[in-house]
Amino acid sequence: MNKPSEFDAALLEEMRALLGDRVTTSRGVCEHHGRDESYFPCAPPDAVVFPQSTAEVRDIVDLCRRHKTTMIPYGVGTSLEGHVLAIRGGVCIDLSRMNGVLAVHEADLDAVVQAGVTRKQLNEHIRHTGLFFPVDPGADATLGGMAATRASGTNAVRYGTMRENVLALTVVLADGRVITTSRRSRKSAAGYELTRLFVGSEGTLGIITELTVRLYAVPEAMSAAVCSFQEIAGAVNTVIQTLQAGIPIARSEALCATTMKAINAYSKTGYREQPTLFLEFHGTQAGVEEQARLVQDIARENGGMDFEWTTKPEDRTRLWTARHQAYFACLQLRPGSRAVSTDVCVPISRLTECIVETSKDISRASMPIPLFGHVGDGNFHCEILIRPDSEADLEEAKEFNERVVNRALAMEGTCTGEHGIGFGKMRSLRKELGEAVDLMLSLKRAVDPENLMNPGKVVSTRD
Repeated sequence: MNKPSEFDAALLEEMRALLGDRVTTSRGVCEHHGRDESYFPCAPPDAVVFPQSTAEVRDIVDLCRRHKTTMIPYGVGTSLEGHVLAIRGGVCIDLSRMNGVLAVHEADLDAVVQAGVTRKQLNEHIRHTGLFFPVDPGADATLGGMAATRASGTNAVRYGTMRENVLALTVVLADGRVITTSRRSRKSAAGYELTRLFVGSEGTLGIITELTVRLYAVPEAMSAAVCSFQEIAGAVNTVIQTLQAGIPIARSEALCATTMKAINAYSKTGYREQPTLFLEFHGTQAGVEEQARLVQDIARENGGMDFEWTTKPEDRTRLWTARHQAYFACLQLRPGSRAVSTDVCVPISRLTECIVETSKDISRASMPIPLFGHVGDGNFHCEILIRPDSEADLEEAKEFNERVVNRALAMEGTCTGEHGIGFGKMRSLRKELGEAVDLMLSLKRAVDPENLMNPGKVVSTRD
Protein backbone atom coordinates (compact mmCIF):
# COMPACT_ATOMS: atom_id res chain seq x y z
CA MET A 1 0.00 0.00 0.00
CA ASN A 2 1.21 3.50 -0.77
CA LYS A 3 1.92 5.66 2.24
CA PRO A 4 -0.28 8.78 2.45
CA SER A 5 2.71 10.94 1.45
CA GLU A 6 3.12 8.88 -1.74
CA PHE A 7 -0.56 9.03 -2.63
CA ASP A 8 -1.83 11.92 -4.75
CA ALA A 9 -1.72 14.70 -2.14
CA ALA A 10 -3.81 17.07 -4.25
CA LEU A 11 -6.55 14.47 -4.68
CA LEU A 12 -6.53 13.73 -0.98
CA GLU A 13 -6.85 17.43 -0.16
CA GLU A 14 -9.77 17.87 -2.56
CA MET A 15 -11.59 14.81 -1.22
CA ARG A 16 -11.18 16.04 2.35
CA ALA A 17 -12.55 19.42 1.32
CA LEU A 18 -15.57 17.57 -0.08
CA LEU A 19 -16.16 14.95 2.64
CA GLY A 20 -14.23 16.11 5.71
CA ASP A 21 -13.48 13.28 8.11
CA ARG A 22 -15.28 10.80 5.84
CA VAL A 23 -11.94 10.35 4.06
CA THR A 24 -9.24 8.22 5.65
CA THR A 25 -5.84 6.78 4.82
CA SER A 26 -5.63 4.89 8.12
CA ARG A 27 -3.69 1.66 7.63
CA GLY A 28 -6.21 -0.34 9.65
CA VAL A 29 -9.22 0.96 7.72
CA CYS A 30 -7.50 0.50 4.36
CA GLU A 31 -6.45 -3.06 5.19
CA HIS A 32 -10.00 -3.88 6.31
CA HIS A 33 -11.25 -2.69 2.91
CA GLY A 34 -8.58 -4.72 1.11
CA ARG A 35 -10.07 -8.04 2.16
CA ASP A 36 -13.19 -10.06 1.41
CA GLU A 37 -14.16 -13.62 2.31
CA SER A 38 -11.89 -15.10 -0.36
CA TYR A 39 -8.50 -16.73 0.16
CA PHE A 40 -6.68 -13.98 -1.75
CA PRO A 41 -4.09 -11.92 0.18
CA CYS A 42 -5.00 -8.46 1.39
CA ALA A 43 -4.78 -5.74 -1.28
CA PRO A 44 -5.65 -2.45 0.45
CA PRO A 45 -6.61 0.80 -1.26
CA ASP A 46 -4.65 4.01 -0.70
CA ALA A 47 -7.67 5.78 0.78
CA VAL A 48 -11.26 5.00 1.78
CA VAL A 49 -14.15 7.44 1.40
CA PHE A 50 -17.67 7.24 2.81
CA PRO A 51 -20.22 9.08 0.63
CA GLN A 52 -23.81 9.58 1.75
CA SER A 53 -25.54 10.42 -1.54
CA THR A 54 -25.43 9.86 -5.27
CA ALA A 55 -24.26 13.46 -5.67
CA GLU A 56 -21.26 12.81 -3.42
CA VAL A 57 -20.39 9.64 -5.35
CA ARG A 58 -20.54 11.67 -8.57
CA ASP A 59 -18.21 14.29 -7.09
CA ILE A 60 -15.76 11.60 -5.89
CA VAL A 61 -15.77 10.00 -9.34
CA ASP A 62 -15.11 13.38 -10.95
CA LEU A 63 -12.12 13.96 -8.66
CA CYS A 64 -10.68 10.49 -9.25
CA ARG A 65 -11.17 10.81 -13.00
CA ARG A 66 -9.32 14.13 -13.12
CA HIS A 67 -6.47 12.64 -11.08
CA LYS A 68 -6.55 9.36 -13.07
CA THR A 69 -7.05 7.34 -9.87
CA THR A 70 -8.74 3.96 -9.78
CA MET A 71 -11.98 3.40 -7.83
CA ILE A 72 -13.30 0.30 -6.09
CA PRO A 73 -16.94 0.21 -4.86
CA TYR A 74 -17.39 -1.52 -1.49
CA GLY A 75 -20.46 -2.80 0.37
CA VAL A 76 -19.68 -4.99 3.38
CA GLY A 77 -16.90 -7.15 1.93
CA THR A 78 -18.65 -10.54 1.79
CA SER A 79 -17.66 -11.38 -1.79
CA LEU A 80 -15.71 -14.55 -2.57
CA GLU A 81 -13.74 -13.80 -5.73
CA GLY A 82 -11.63 -10.79 -4.79
CA HIS A 83 -14.16 -8.26 -6.11
CA VAL A 84 -13.25 -5.51 -3.61
CA LEU A 85 -9.49 -6.01 -3.47
CA ALA A 86 -7.59 -2.91 -4.59
CA ILE A 87 -5.08 -4.82 -6.69
CA ARG A 88 -3.95 -1.55 -8.31
CA GLY A 89 -4.36 0.72 -5.31
CA GLY A 90 -6.63 3.72 -5.60
CA VAL A 91 -9.71 4.88 -3.70
CA CYS A 92 -12.22 2.53 -2.09
CA ILE A 93 -15.73 4.01 -2.18
CA ASP A 94 -17.53 2.51 0.82
CA LEU A 95 -21.29 2.82 0.24
CA SER A 96 -22.38 1.46 3.64
CA ARG A 97 -23.52 4.90 4.84
CA MET A 98 -25.88 5.21 1.88
CA ASN A 99 -28.39 3.08 3.75
CA GLY A 100 -31.72 4.81 3.28
CA VAL A 101 -34.95 3.12 2.17
CA LEU A 102 -36.16 5.91 -0.11
CA ALA A 103 -39.65 4.64 -0.99
CA VAL A 104 -41.84 1.59 -0.53
CA HIS A 105 -44.68 1.19 -3.03
CA GLU A 106 -46.83 -1.47 -1.39
CA ALA A 107 -49.48 -1.51 -4.10
CA ASP A 108 -46.83 -1.98 -6.80
CA LEU A 109 -44.77 -4.51 -4.82
CA ASP A 110 -41.48 -2.64 -5.11
CA ALA A 111 -39.09 -0.48 -3.10
CA VAL A 112 -36.42 2.10 -3.91
CA VAL A 113 -33.29 1.92 -1.76
CA GLN A 114 -29.79 3.31 -1.58
CA ALA A 115 -27.01 0.88 -2.43
CA GLY A 116 -25.83 0.46 1.17
CA VAL A 117 -29.14 -0.94 2.45
CA THR A 118 -28.72 -4.58 3.48
CA ARG A 119 -31.29 -7.26 2.76
CA LYS A 120 -32.07 -7.71 6.48
CA GLN A 121 -32.48 -3.95 6.93
CA LEU A 122 -34.95 -3.77 4.05
CA ASN A 123 -36.97 -6.71 5.33
CA GLU A 124 -37.11 -5.22 8.82
CA HIS A 125 -38.21 -1.88 7.36
CA ILE A 126 -41.11 -3.43 5.41
CA ARG A 127 -42.10 -6.12 7.90
CA HIS A 128 -45.33 -4.29 8.84
CA THR A 129 -46.48 -4.28 5.21
CA GLY A 130 -46.77 -8.05 4.83
CA LEU A 131 -44.14 -7.92 2.08
CA PHE A 132 -40.57 -9.18 1.89
CA PHE A 133 -37.48 -9.16 -0.33
CA PRO A 134 -36.53 -12.78 -1.07
CA VAL A 135 -32.96 -12.85 -2.42
CA ASP A 136 -30.97 -14.41 0.41
CA PRO A 137 -27.26 -15.10 -0.20
CA GLY A 138 -26.69 -15.97 3.46
CA ALA A 139 -24.50 -13.02 4.37
CA ASP A 140 -26.27 -9.76 5.25
CA ALA A 141 -24.88 -8.16 2.12
CA THR A 142 -25.78 -4.73 0.76
CA LEU A 143 -28.29 -4.66 -2.07
CA GLY A 144 -25.87 -2.65 -4.19
CA GLY A 145 -23.21 -5.30 -3.77
CA MET A 146 -25.73 -8.04 -4.42
CA ALA A 147 -26.77 -6.37 -7.67
CA ALA A 148 -23.16 -5.77 -8.71
CA THR A 149 -22.31 -9.47 -8.27
CA ARG A 150 -25.69 -10.78 -9.52
CA ALA A 151 -26.17 -12.53 -6.19
CA SER A 152 -28.47 -15.45 -5.57
CA GLY A 153 -29.10 -17.74 -2.61
CA THR A 154 -31.36 -20.28 -1.01
CA ASN A 155 -34.65 -18.79 -2.31
CA ALA A 156 -33.60 -18.59 -5.95
CA VAL A 157 -35.39 -21.76 -7.02
CA ARG A 158 -38.73 -20.00 -6.39
CA TYR A 159 -38.05 -16.25 -6.49
CA GLY A 160 -35.05 -15.95 -8.80
CA THR A 161 -31.77 -14.06 -8.43
CA MET A 162 -30.89 -10.37 -8.38
CA ARG A 163 -31.15 -10.43 -12.16
CA GLU A 164 -34.90 -11.06 -11.93
CA ASN A 165 -35.53 -8.86 -8.90
CA VAL A 166 -33.90 -5.54 -9.85
CA LEU A 167 -36.22 -3.29 -11.84
CA ALA A 168 -34.03 -0.19 -12.18
CA LEU A 169 -30.70 1.25 -11.09
CA THR A 170 -29.10 4.63 -10.59
CA VAL A 171 -25.46 4.40 -11.67
CA VAL A 172 -22.55 6.85 -11.63
CA LEU A 173 -20.40 6.27 -14.72
CA ALA A 174 -16.64 6.67 -15.00
CA ASP A 175 -17.03 10.09 -16.66
CA GLY A 176 -19.21 11.37 -13.82
CA ARG A 177 -22.56 11.08 -15.56
CA VAL A 178 -25.46 9.81 -13.44
CA ILE A 179 -27.89 7.58 -15.32
CA THR A 180 -31.12 5.77 -14.49
CA THR A 181 -31.32 2.47 -16.35
CA SER A 182 -35.10 2.02 -16.38
CA ARG A 183 -38.42 3.13 -14.86
CA ARG A 184 -40.57 1.40 -12.22
CA SER A 185 -42.91 -0.35 -14.64
CA ARG A 186 -42.75 -4.15 -14.55
CA LYS A 187 -41.75 -4.38 -18.19
CA SER A 188 -40.32 -2.12 -20.87
CA ALA A 189 -39.13 -2.39 -24.44
CA ALA A 190 -37.41 1.00 -24.36
CA GLY A 191 -33.97 0.60 -25.88
CA TYR A 192 -31.08 -1.54 -24.70
CA GLU A 193 -31.49 -3.49 -21.45
CA LEU A 194 -29.15 -1.37 -19.35
CA THR A 195 -30.35 -2.65 -15.98
CA ARG A 196 -29.14 -6.14 -16.70
CA LEU A 197 -25.90 -4.79 -18.13
CA PHE A 198 -25.00 -3.34 -14.75
CA VAL A 199 -26.42 -6.21 -12.68
CA GLY A 200 -23.40 -8.49 -12.53
CA SER A 201 -20.89 -5.91 -13.77
CA GLU A 202 -19.00 -6.09 -10.43
CA GLY A 203 -18.25 -2.37 -10.29
CA THR A 204 -16.26 -2.42 -13.53
CA LEU A 205 -18.69 -0.28 -15.56
CA GLY A 206 -20.00 2.15 -12.94
CA ILE A 207 -21.00 2.55 -9.31
CA ILE A 208 -24.54 1.56 -8.38
CA THR A 209 -25.98 4.09 -5.91
CA GLU A 210 -29.73 3.35 -5.90
CA LEU A 211 -31.90 0.34 -6.78
CA THR A 212 -35.57 -0.39 -7.37
CA VAL A 213 -36.27 -3.96 -6.30
CA ARG A 214 -39.25 -6.30 -6.42
CA LEU A 215 -41.11 -7.23 -3.25
CA TYR A 216 -43.36 -10.23 -2.61
CA ALA A 217 -46.24 -11.01 -0.28
CA VAL A 218 -45.22 -13.03 2.76
CA PRO A 219 -46.75 -16.50 2.22
CA GLU A 220 -49.72 -17.51 4.36
CA ALA A 221 -47.81 -20.57 5.54
CA MET A 222 -44.27 -21.94 5.37
CA SER A 223 -42.98 -25.37 6.25
CA ALA A 224 -39.41 -26.65 6.44
CA ALA A 225 -38.21 -30.23 6.13
CA VAL A 226 -35.03 -32.23 6.76
CA CYS A 227 -34.28 -35.63 5.25
CA SER A 228 -31.12 -37.78 5.34
CA PHE A 229 -29.85 -40.20 2.67
CA GLN A 230 -27.23 -42.91 2.45
CA GLU A 231 -25.84 -41.38 -0.74
CA ILE A 232 -25.65 -37.80 -2.01
CA ALA A 233 -27.14 -38.99 -5.32
CA GLY A 234 -30.40 -39.87 -3.58
CA ALA A 235 -30.68 -36.38 -2.13
CA VAL A 236 -30.02 -34.67 -5.45
CA ASN A 237 -32.33 -36.98 -7.41
CA THR A 238 -35.12 -36.19 -4.94
CA VAL A 239 -34.87 -32.49 -5.73
CA ILE A 240 -34.66 -33.04 -9.49
CA GLN A 241 -37.73 -35.28 -9.49
CA THR A 242 -39.58 -32.80 -7.28
CA LEU A 243 -38.96 -30.01 -9.76
CA GLN A 244 -39.84 -32.18 -12.72
CA ALA A 245 -43.13 -33.06 -11.01
CA GLY A 246 -43.99 -29.37 -10.75
CA ILE A 247 -43.99 -29.24 -6.93
CA PRO A 248 -43.28 -25.58 -6.06
CA ILE A 249 -40.49 -25.78 -3.49
CA ALA A 250 -39.10 -22.47 -2.22
CA ARG A 251 -35.72 -23.73 -0.99
CA SER A 252 -33.80 -26.95 -1.63
CA GLU A 253 -30.32 -27.36 -0.21
CA ALA A 254 -28.17 -30.52 -0.39
CA LEU A 255 -25.35 -30.97 2.11
CA CYS A 256 -22.76 -33.75 2.20
CA ALA A 257 -21.90 -35.78 5.30
CA THR A 258 -18.77 -33.71 5.95
CA THR A 259 -20.81 -30.51 5.90
CA MET A 260 -23.37 -31.98 8.29
CA LYS A 261 -20.59 -32.93 10.70
CA ALA A 262 -19.30 -29.34 10.59
CA ILE A 263 -22.79 -27.88 11.10
CA ASN A 264 -23.46 -30.09 14.13
CA ALA A 265 -20.19 -29.03 15.76
CA TYR A 266 -20.58 -25.32 14.95
CA SER A 267 -24.32 -24.80 15.47
CA LYS A 268 -24.75 -27.38 18.27
CA THR A 269 -27.35 -29.32 16.26
CA GLY A 270 -27.97 -33.05 16.20
CA TYR A 271 -28.62 -33.90 12.56
CA ARG A 272 -27.57 -37.22 11.06
CA GLU A 273 -24.05 -36.88 9.69
CA GLN A 274 -25.04 -38.19 6.29
CA PRO A 275 -25.99 -36.53 2.99
CA THR A 276 -29.01 -34.37 3.82
CA LEU A 277 -31.67 -32.19 2.22
CA PHE A 278 -32.95 -28.98 3.78
CA LEU A 279 -36.26 -27.99 2.14
CA GLU A 280 -38.84 -25.23 2.47
CA PHE A 281 -42.34 -24.84 1.06
CA HIS A 282 -44.40 -21.63 0.73
CA GLY A 283 -48.14 -21.28 0.15
CA THR A 284 -51.39 -21.93 1.97
CA GLN A 285 -51.52 -24.13 5.06
CA ALA A 286 -53.07 -26.97 3.08
CA GLY A 287 -50.66 -26.38 0.21
CA VAL A 288 -47.44 -26.61 2.19
CA GLU A 289 -48.67 -29.75 3.94
CA GLU A 290 -49.47 -31.36 0.59
CA GLN A 291 -46.11 -30.32 -0.87
CA ALA A 292 -44.24 -31.81 2.08
CA ARG A 293 -46.10 -35.10 1.79
CA LEU A 294 -45.45 -35.34 -1.96
CA VAL A 295 -41.73 -34.69 -1.50
CA GLN A 296 -41.60 -37.18 1.36
CA ASP A 297 -42.87 -39.87 -1.03
CA ILE A 298 -40.25 -38.94 -3.63
CA ALA A 299 -37.51 -38.92 -1.00
CA ARG A 300 -38.52 -42.36 0.24
CA GLU A 301 -38.19 -43.75 -3.29
CA ASN A 302 -34.63 -42.36 -3.37
CA GLY A 303 -33.56 -43.81 -0.03
CA GLY A 304 -34.59 -40.91 2.18
CA MET A 305 -34.72 -41.53 5.95
CA ASP A 306 -36.36 -39.73 8.87
CA PHE A 307 -38.19 -37.15 6.77
CA GLU A 308 -39.20 -34.48 9.31
CA TRP A 309 -41.08 -31.29 8.60
CA THR A 310 -42.36 -28.41 10.67
CA THR A 311 -44.30 -25.16 10.34
CA LYS A 312 -42.97 -23.64 13.58
CA PRO A 313 -41.08 -20.40 12.83
CA GLU A 314 -38.43 -21.10 15.47
CA ASP A 315 -37.65 -24.50 13.93
CA ARG A 316 -37.39 -23.02 10.44
CA THR A 317 -35.13 -20.25 11.72
CA ARG A 318 -32.86 -22.77 13.44
CA LEU A 319 -32.63 -24.85 10.26
CA TRP A 320 -31.76 -21.98 7.92
CA THR A 321 -29.44 -20.30 10.38
CA ALA A 322 -27.46 -23.56 10.47
CA ARG A 323 -27.41 -23.62 6.65
CA HIS A 324 -26.31 -20.00 6.34
CA GLN A 325 -23.48 -20.65 8.80
CA ALA A 326 -22.26 -23.70 6.87
CA TYR A 327 -19.38 -21.78 5.27
CA PHE A 328 -17.98 -20.68 8.64
CA ALA A 329 -18.77 -24.08 10.18
CA CYS A 330 -16.73 -25.81 7.49
CA LEU A 331 -13.72 -23.58 8.15
CA GLN A 332 -13.56 -25.07 11.64
CA LEU A 333 -12.92 -28.52 10.17
CA ARG A 334 -9.36 -27.31 9.61
CA PRO A 335 -8.67 -24.49 12.08
CA GLY A 336 -6.70 -21.62 10.57
CA SER A 337 -7.65 -22.59 7.02
CA ARG A 338 -9.09 -20.45 4.23
CA ALA A 339 -11.62 -21.72 1.73
CA VAL A 340 -11.22 -21.81 -2.03
CA SER A 341 -14.87 -21.93 -3.12
CA THR A 342 -16.11 -23.59 -6.29
CA ASP A 343 -19.38 -22.30 -7.68
CA VAL A 344 -20.40 -24.27 -10.75
CA CYS A 345 -23.97 -24.56 -11.95
CA VAL A 346 -25.27 -27.11 -14.48
CA PRO A 347 -28.62 -28.03 -16.04
CA ILE A 348 -30.52 -29.98 -13.40
CA SER A 349 -30.66 -33.10 -15.56
CA ARG A 350 -26.85 -33.32 -15.27
CA LEU A 351 -26.59 -32.28 -11.63
CA THR A 352 -26.49 -35.71 -10.01
CA GLU A 353 -23.77 -36.86 -12.39
CA CYS A 354 -21.75 -33.71 -11.78
CA ILE A 355 -21.95 -34.01 -7.99
CA VAL A 356 -21.20 -37.75 -7.96
CA GLU A 357 -18.11 -37.28 -10.14
CA THR A 358 -17.00 -34.32 -8.02
CA SER A 359 -17.44 -36.44 -4.89
CA LYS A 360 -14.97 -38.92 -6.36
CA ASP A 361 -12.47 -36.08 -6.73
CA ILE A 362 -13.10 -35.13 -3.10
CA SER A 363 -12.34 -38.66 -1.93
CA ARG A 364 -8.88 -38.40 -3.50
CA ALA A 365 -8.04 -34.96 -2.06
CA SER A 366 -5.49 -34.46 0.71
CA MET A 367 -7.58 -31.83 2.57
CA PRO A 368 -11.21 -31.67 3.75
CA ILE A 369 -13.61 -30.51 1.02
CA PRO A 370 -17.22 -30.08 2.19
CA LEU A 371 -19.87 -29.93 -0.55
CA PHE A 372 -23.24 -28.16 -0.34
CA GLY A 373 -25.42 -26.00 -2.50
CA HIS A 374 -28.66 -24.76 -4.00
CA VAL A 375 -29.42 -27.90 -5.95
CA GLY A 376 -32.89 -26.67 -6.95
CA ASP A 377 -31.22 -24.44 -9.54
CA GLY A 378 -28.28 -26.72 -10.35
CA ASN A 379 -25.72 -24.81 -8.27
CA PHE A 380 -23.35 -26.32 -5.69
CA HIS A 381 -20.16 -25.38 -3.87
CA CYS A 382 -17.06 -27.20 -2.73
CA GLU A 383 -15.15 -25.49 0.06
CA ILE A 384 -11.52 -26.53 -0.44
CA LEU A 385 -9.87 -25.94 2.93
CA ILE A 386 -6.29 -24.86 2.39
CA ARG A 387 -3.57 -23.73 4.77
CA PRO A 388 -2.89 -20.07 3.88
CA ASP A 389 0.89 -20.55 3.87
CA SER A 390 0.92 -23.77 1.84
CA GLU A 391 1.75 -23.45 -1.86
CA ALA A 392 1.10 -27.19 -2.25
CA ASP A 393 -2.42 -26.82 -0.84
CA LEU A 394 -3.17 -23.87 -3.10
CA GLU A 395 -1.91 -25.69 -6.18
CA GLU A 396 -4.00 -28.75 -5.35
CA ALA A 397 -7.05 -26.53 -4.79
CA LYS A 398 -6.60 -24.80 -8.15
CA GLU A 399 -6.28 -28.14 -9.94
CA PHE A 400 -9.38 -29.45 -8.17
CA ASN A 401 -11.35 -26.34 -9.07
CA GLU A 402 -10.27 -26.56 -12.70
CA ARG A 403 -11.49 -30.16 -12.92
CA VAL A 404 -14.85 -29.15 -11.47
CA VAL A 405 -15.16 -26.19 -13.85
CA ASN A 406 -14.19 -28.28 -16.88
CA ARG A 407 -16.75 -30.90 -15.88
CA ALA A 408 -19.49 -28.29 -15.56
CA LEU A 409 -18.63 -26.68 -18.89
CA ALA A 410 -18.69 -30.09 -20.58
CA MET A 411 -22.24 -30.45 -19.23
CA GLU A 412 -23.26 -27.07 -20.70
CA GLY A 413 -23.03 -25.38 -17.30
CA THR A 414 -21.20 -22.34 -15.99
CA CYS A 415 -18.10 -21.71 -13.90
CA THR A 416 -20.09 -19.50 -11.52
CA GLY A 417 -23.72 -19.71 -10.53
CA GLU A 418 -23.70 -16.79 -8.10
CA HIS A 419 -20.28 -15.71 -6.78
CA GLY A 420 -19.22 -13.85 -9.91
CA ILE A 421 -15.87 -13.56 -11.67
CA GLY A 422 -13.78 -11.00 -9.74
CA PHE A 423 -10.22 -11.78 -10.69
CA GLY A 424 -10.40 -15.35 -9.43
CA LYS A 425 -12.36 -16.78 -12.37
CA MET A 426 -11.23 -14.70 -15.32
CA ARG A 427 -9.57 -17.64 -17.11
CA SER A 428 -12.66 -19.77 -16.55
CA LEU A 429 -14.86 -17.03 -18.04
CA ARG A 430 -12.78 -17.04 -21.21
CA LYS A 431 -12.98 -20.83 -21.40
CA GLU A 432 -16.76 -20.67 -20.95
CA LEU A 433 -17.75 -17.84 -23.30
CA GLY A 434 -14.83 -17.44 -25.72
CA GLU A 435 -15.23 -14.46 -28.03
CA ALA A 436 -18.19 -13.15 -26.02
CA VAL A 437 -15.58 -11.98 -23.50
CA ASP A 438 -14.12 -9.76 -26.23
CA LEU A 439 -17.51 -8.05 -26.52
CA MET A 440 -17.50 -7.53 -22.75
CA LEU A 441 -14.06 -5.96 -23.11
CA SER A 442 -15.36 -3.65 -25.86
CA LEU A 443 -18.19 -2.55 -23.57
CA LYS A 444 -15.72 -1.96 -20.74
CA ARG A 445 -13.50 0.21 -22.96
CA ALA A 446 -16.48 2.16 -24.28
CA VAL A 447 -17.93 2.94 -20.85
CA ASP A 448 -14.64 3.21 -18.91
CA PRO A 449 -11.93 4.03 -21.48
CA GLU A 450 -9.30 4.89 -18.86
CA ASN A 451 -9.95 1.66 -16.91
CA LEU A 452 -10.56 3.43 -13.60
CA MET A 453 -13.56 1.40 -12.42
CA ASN A 454 -12.43 -1.64 -10.38
CA PRO A 455 -9.64 -2.54 -12.82
CA GLY A 456 -8.35 -6.08 -13.15
CA LYS A 457 -11.73 -7.70 -12.55
CA VAL A 458 -14.02 -9.69 -14.92
CA VAL A 459 -12.15 -8.84 -18.14
CA SER A 460 -8.47 -8.19 -18.72
CA THR A 461 -7.59 -4.90 -20.41
CA ARG A 462 -4.25 -4.07 -21.94
CA ASP A 463 -3.42 -0.72 -20.38
